[in-house]
Amino acid sequence: MELKEQILRTIDRNSKISMSELAMMLGREEAEVTAAVAEMEADKIICGYPTLINWDKVSNEKITALIEVKVTPQRGQGFDRIAERIYKFSEVETVYLMSGGFDLTVIIKGKSMREVASFVSEKLAPMEAILSTATHFVLKKYKEHGIIMEQEEEDERMIVSP
Repeated sequence: MELKEQILRTIDRNSKISMSELAMMLGREEAEVTAAVAEMEADKIICGYPTLINWDKVSNEKITALIEVKVTPQRGQGFDRIAERIYKFSEVETVYLMSGGFDLTVIIKGKSMREVASFVSEKLAPMEAILSTATHFVLKKYKEHGIIMEQEEEDERMIVSP
C-alpha cells in the first residue's frame, strides 16, 4: 500500500494524530509524511478534519434529517446546478447524487422537527427544479463514520450460582 493511502486510512480513523506519531506508525520520516499530507491538502484529497460529536450527550441536542429529493435535471448541467443551490443553504450538511427511486439525498441538522420542516417547506420544496421530497428523521445513531456511538459496558462481574 502506498504512503498516501496509508496516511488517509490512518487519519480517517483519528485526525488528531500528530505528524510525528503518524510517521512512527508508518515507519517513515516525519518530513516525508508532512509533505505528503500537505500535498493531499493542496490537491483537495484531504478536504478538512471534522470532529464527530455525539449530540445526544449534549444539552443543545440536534435533530438529523435525511431528505430524499426528486428533481428535474437542468439542461446541460444535469444535477450539479441544483445540488449546488441546495448545498449552499447553511442548514445543509451533506448532499449526495443517488441512484434508485430519488435523485438527491440531503442531510440537515436542526434544533427541532419544526425547524427541519420549515427548511423543507420554505426553502427546499419551493425550488423550481424540485419535484418531490420525503423527509426521514434519525431516531438513534448506532454507528457514524465508522465509530460506534454508544457501546454498552459489559458487566465483568462473575456469575455466582447457588
